[in-house]
Amino acid sequence: MNSLSTSTPASSGRAGGTWVRRVLIAIAVLLAVLVLVVIFFPWDLLRGPINRYVSDKTGRRFEITRHLDVKPGLRTARITLDGIEFENPKWAREPLLVGADRAEIDIRLWPLLRKEVVIPRLVLNAPTIGLQMEEDGRKTWALEKNDQGEAGSGTTPKIGLLQVDGGHLDFLAKHQGVDMRVDFAFDTAKGDMPLSYQMKGRYQAQALSAQGRTGNVLLLTEAGMPPFPFEIHASAGATRLDATGSMAALTELDGVDAKVRVKGRNLGDLYRLIGVALPDTSPYQIEGRLLKTGNTWQAQQLAGKLGLSDIGGELRFDKGSARPKLSGTLTSKVMDMDDLGPLIGLPPTERSAKAVEGVEAPATLEKSRRRGADVRVLPTAPLDFERLRAMDADVRYTAERIRNVREVPLQRGSVQVALKEGVLDLKPLDLGVAGGSIQGAVRIDGSSNPADIRMALDMKALQLNQLIPKVESTKSSLGRLDGRINLAGQGTTVANWLGSASGDIAAMTGRGQFSNLLLEVAGLDGGEVIEFLLRGDKNVRMRCAALAFDVNKGVMNGRTLIFDTDDTLFTGTGQASLKNESLDFVIRPQPKDKSILSLRTPLTIRGHFGDPRPGVEAVPLIARGAAALALGAINPLLALAATVETGPGEDADCGAALAEAGKPESSEAARAADKAKAVRR
Repeated sequence: MNSLSTSTPASSGRAGGTWVRRVLIAIAVLLAVLVLVVIFFPWDLLRGPINRYVSDKTGRRFEITRHLDVKPGLRTARITLDGIEFENPKWAREPLLVGADRAEIDIRLWPLLRKEVVIPRLVLNAPTIGLQMEEDGRKTWALEKNDQGEAGSGTTPKIGLLQVDGGHLDFLAKHQGVDMRVDFAFDTAKGDMPLSYQMKGRYQAQALSAQGRTGNVLLLTEAGMPPFPFEIHASAGATRLDATGSMAALTELDGVDAKVRVKGRNLGDLYRLIGVALPDTSPYQIEGRLLKTGNTWQAQQLAGKLGLSDIGGELRFDKGSARPKLSGTLTSKVMDMDDLGPLIGLPPTERSAKAVEGVEAPATLEKSRRRGADVRVLPTAPLDFERLRAMDADVRYTAERIRNVREVPLQRGSVQVALKEGVLDLKPLDLGVAGGSIQGAVRIDGSSNPADIRMALDMKALQLNQLIPKVESTKSSLGRLDGRINLAGQGTTVANWLGSASGDIAAMTGRGQFSNLLLEVAGLDGGEVIEFLLRGDKNVRMRCAALAFDVNKGVMNGRTLIFDTDDTLFTGTGQASLKNESLDFVIRPQPKDKSILSLRTPLTIRGHFGDPRPGVEAVPLIARGAAALALGAINPLLALAATVETGPGEDADCGAALAEAGKPESSEAARAADKAKAVRR
């Protein structure tokens, strides 16, 4: 009994173990059979069913033309297609989405259960690729049909690595102004960048051509892989780009680290090409290091030239926020005055237009005026409201020295450029002029059309002997000039803004010295001129001077026009029209000493801003001339009596004159001036 009871459990254990071993062996055999079936399965038999299934699901013909092979894995299957044709939707221009002599596709298996197509690696031999986007969102590479059965919506494959051996790609997106063809060639003799390409077509309605090289594998979207090298030489319209570097993801242009050189006729053209709203400039050439991570572009170590001016610094463009934003710091060691014209709507000068080699010169200011295309002095180019509203900005610019200043002795300048929701602020604006400064702010509110534009500038301690070159040549010491410009109005150009603006313009100076010879010539005092030519010029004391205008809807009405010295008092009346660019002033000299050979008569300044015409009032001059002729008929010596100046001029009340220049007279001018000054706060 005992022997029976002890043997039964052992026998049961051996039987249980044998059963488990048999099950495991069966499973192993089954798995081996399955592996052998998978390895040796004639996958090509499935070509027909697969062709029909994909065609039905996508609504367009799909065909593996010669042979199909599959190598499954636990996570990824490798599919080899010997000949493939996958048609585009009927609305597309190109007949095929993909056609290739051979394709090798790695496809992730588990995402297929979620109806996601993830392709970590795609190899195409001699492919024909036709990509097209429509404004309504349809894409030729979207693999599902919409409710009407038309292909081009739904699932889009996520492709990681792309390797292309020859072939070409066509891409069309009419609503984005893109129509391009890219031809590929593969040559292993070209080192680490064996894949070369040539691109032709149109981008943003401009002719585009490009050529370059890349690595043998292009990383489209897959993360965690090393970046691939690239080289590109491209031209779009008048813009030229040369770049070498590396990139981590082609579809998002992410992980870019490249040395870049770009040149063209106008930095403003880049807005259409890359979406960054930059100001209009003279021809330019800039190079530096370009980086992109996520939604942020960085331009570092910038160096180059804008026309005749050098430029350097760093910029950052962030597209990740609600509104794109440009920020950074730019500097010029030397800024040329000729390069400022395009910033305010004037064409570049011939000097600026020809400053950059290899760039076709744009239309110049001189050519426009020779053709008579624009006889106005004030800029008439319209404000680009689209660019003002496209993004925000916060950029600081400093010019250490300004040259080629001609009649305006600018010496340095700096400005903070802030653009937010269509409102452009140039504040603080600080210009070094004639040993002094012009400081203030300008605001252009482009959120409405026409724009609300305000300017508030203060002139401090400008040295008159630097401000007036002809006077400086006499070695005269003239003292300092202070003043202000406070204007507010609406417009779409600088010209029509000034033509509608109201406010206050004034310039004042106190005691100093002035060349007496210049005064006597201005007063037409022949006797004094002869005396100075024989004995030499001398200086006289300047008591005060003031030019002040009430500006009402573009008309500058002179409220205080006075220039007083110990020798002569000049007073003026008249106005200038900013709308018509016309001048109409009368200046009355009143000598304070006695002299002969004086033809004292009012002086006039009339004409156009671009062609001012100084002269004299004809009637008083004719009267004195007639008197001289009449007396000369009696006795030639008596003719001098008609030119005798008895010197009735008196000293001006400088205190009252400067006080009058200190504030506007009209209520409209005063209100507009206060409105303009508010932008400085």
